[in-house]
Formats: sequence, C-alpha cells, structure tokens
Amino acid sequence: MAGNATLVKELREKTGAGILDCQKALVESGDDIEKAIEHLRQKGLAAAQKKAGRETNEGIISSYIHPGSRIGVLVEVNCETDFVARNDEFQAFVRDLALQIAASNPSFVKREDIPASVVEKEKQIYLAQAKEMGKPEPAWAKIVDGKLEKFYQEGCLLEQTFIKDPTVTIKDLLAQKIAKIGENMAVRRFTRYQLGHE
Repeated sequence: MAGNATLVKELREKTGAGILDCQKALVESGDDIEKAIEHLRQKGLAAAQKKAGRETNEGIISSYIHPGSRIGVLVEVNCETDFVARNDEFQAFVRDLALQIAASNPSFVKREDIPASVVEKEKQIYLAQAKEMGKPEPAWAKIVDGKLEKFYQEGCLLEQTFIKDPTVTIKDLLAQKIAKIGENMAVRRFTRYQLGHE
C-alpha cells in the first residue's frame, strides 16, 4: 500500500485530481501512471463538457509584464461565480494563461474566432507551397490540412501546448480546471503588447 500511496501522491501532483479519483484511476490502469493520467484527463474532459453550457458571467482580468517591460499581457477569463473568481487556483490558472500568451504569442483564443478570410488565405498559401514542392496533386489536400492544423496549434491559445507541461494543451488544462473546481470557465479575450510592434 505504501507504493500505492506514493503513486496516488504523484498522480495528484500531476493532475490535481482528488485522492479517490486517483485511487480509482490507478486501479483501472493497473498502477500504470501514464494510463491513469490519460483516464483522469478523459474523465475531466467529460465533466467539463457537462458544464460547457452554463453561463460564465463572473471572472477576472489578469495582467503579466515580462521582466524588462518589453512584453505585456491582459487576459480575461470568465467563470460562473464570484466565489470561484476569488479562488487561488482559478487566479493561478489565469496567471498561467497570461504567461502562456506572453511566451507563445497566439493570435486568437480558439479556431472558431479566426475569420474565414484568414483561413482561406492560409489555405491558398499552403496549396501554392504544396505545388511548389512538386508533390503529386492527390497529396495537396492532405498537405494543406496538415499545415492548417499546425497553424491552428500555433495561432490559437486553446490549441497550444502548455509551456509548463508540453504533454497538455491549454484546452485540456482548461477542462482539468473545470472538472477540479466544478464550474464552467471560458477564456474570453486577451491582448498582448510587445514594445515597438503593432
């Protein structure tokens, strides 16, 4: 049991899930920590989806100024209640998002925010690149799709990998926080300033 307690502790530190959830995940995964993490992630996503339709009218705006004062970020994250908005874990999550935005420079919150004209322009560029590479015509659509997916992963905050844990996307991290805190949350908007840049 001592070994199991150690695994439970490690799993809690990695996922933030409750003790009972960690114990169940370890039992179901045969004490395989990676499988247990995956199990908890899926459970967190399912819990987050159940809460997805709920109103998020509270929240906070957080700021981050990078040392040297050349990059600054404002980010608004909404939740359901003022109680959660004052919660330390929620506030730490919002600060992490501000740090993520400063470091990774996304252009949009989610892919649905990207204007259709921007997506179409990117597709045209990728199609021209595929032709330029001399690839056969049947492969062009696949190349365009692959490059477009990479564009989303780099340009959309929710699709980026978390700078503090590259095994998790921001979307997954958000789902984990929703499952743990028990309220729906939404990243509403952000602004990133960089000295000398529009």
